[in-house]
Amino acid sequence: MSISQVSFEEKKTWFELKRGILDCAPILIGIVPFALVLGAQAAQKGLSPLEVPLMTGLNFAGGSEFAAIELWTSPPHIALIVAVTFLVNSRHLLMGGALAPLLRHLPKWQVYPLLFVMVDETWALGIADAKRREAQGLQPAFSTPYYVGAAIVFYLNWVTFTGVGGVLGPMLGDVHAYGFDMAFPAVFLVLMKGMWKGLGAAGPWAVSLVVGALTYLFVPGAWYVPAGAVAGMAWAYFLSGDA
Repeated sequence: MSISQVSFEEKKTWFELKRGILDCAPILIGIVPFALVLGAQAAQKGLSPLEVPLMTGLNFAGGSEFAAIELWTSPPHIALIVAVTFLVNSRHLLMGGALAPLLRHLPKWQVYPLLFVMVDETWALGIADAKRREAQGLQPAFSTPYYVGAAIVFYLNWVTFTGVGGVLGPMLGDVHAYGFDMAFPAVFLVLMKGMWKGLGAAGPWAVSLVVGALTYLFVPGAWYVPAGAVAGMAWAYFLSGDA
C-alpha cells in the first residue's frame, strides 16, 4: 500500500470516528441525568465513590445495573442479583445476533471488544448506520470506526457521570423528585423514531410492548424483559413467512 493510500485510509478512519461521536452526542446529553440517577441510587445503597464507576464500567449495561441496585442489600444476595442481571441482559442475545452478520469480515479480536461496548444506544446507531451505508452501496456496510467513535464516548460518558452521581448521591436525597428517571424512556423514544419504518413494520414492537407490560403487571421479578423480547421475535418470525 502506497503512502498516499495509507494517508487516505487514516483520514477516512478519523472521519468515521468523528461521525460516530457527533451522531452519539445528542444521546449523551439525554443519558447524563440517567447516569446521575444510577450513581446516586448506588451511593445511597452503600457503594463507595470508587465502587460505582467500577460497577458501571465492568458491567456496561444500564438496565441490569438499575435492577442490581434495586435488589442490593447488605450483605447482597449475589445469586439473585446475578440471575436478574442475566434476565435483564438477555435481550443482548438478540441484539448480538442481529449485529453478528455485519461483523463477519472482522477478526474475533476486534469483534469481542465491539460486543462489550454494545448497549441499546450503540447497537441502534450501528445498525441504522449500516442500513444507510448499505442503501448507498458502501461496503462493508458496517463502519467499525463509526461504531467505535459512538461507543467509546458513550462508555466514557456513562462511567464518568455514574461516578459523579455516586459522589453527589448522599447530597441529592430522593433523585426521582427531580424527574431524572424520564431520561431513559426519552432516549429510547428518540432511538425508535430513527428506526421507524411505518406501521406495517411496527408489529413486533407492539407485540413486545404489550407482552412485556402484561408480564410486568402480573409476574413478579424481571421476567417482563425476556418475555417481551421473545414475543417480539416470535411475531417477527411469523410475519417473515418462514413459520
